[in-house]
Amino acid sequence: MLAETRIPNVEIRLATLDDLHDITELDAQITELHKLDYWQEMFQRYVERSEGHFLVAQMPGDIRSDAGDLHGVQGFIVGEVRAWEFGSHPCGWIMVVGVSPNHRVRGIGESLYNAIADKFRDDGVDKIRTMAARNDRLNMSFFRSQGMMAGPFIELEKSID
Repeated sequence: MLAETRIPNVEIRLATLDDLHDITELDAQITELHKLDYWQEMFQRYVERSEGHFLVAQMPGDIRSDAGDLHGVQGFIVGEVRAWEFGSHPCGWIMVVGVSPNHRVRGIGESLYNAIADKFRDDGVDKIRTMAARNDRLNMSFFRSQGMMAGPFIELEKSID
């Protein structure tokens, strides 16, 4: 199998309200779930009120094909600085990241990760955290490739039904 070609000149920028449709559709491609309410809430919190960082990776030219394929926004990442209970010092939390299935392994995710790491550094924190399902090989592989590893906290849960 040939290695994917890295995409040169991918632009990382702040998301705008004009990106809501593209992000919602891109997420639906990734998750196979159409979550308009979720993304409207994310945009309200992170774009309109600027409570954290919502970045998108935009392709050069920002054009669409006749088939409606996105040639502009090909990825997104959302995060914020949080300090949680149990002795957690403030750190940057990545809430969600996504890259178009058609454009993975081309440096888009890495560019997004590096851009949000810069934002967190500017916010004055020196650690990044996220959560991923144990069986989510795609995200676990991505975050490990960025140098992330198991942190000092363990999530515990119990069904209450």
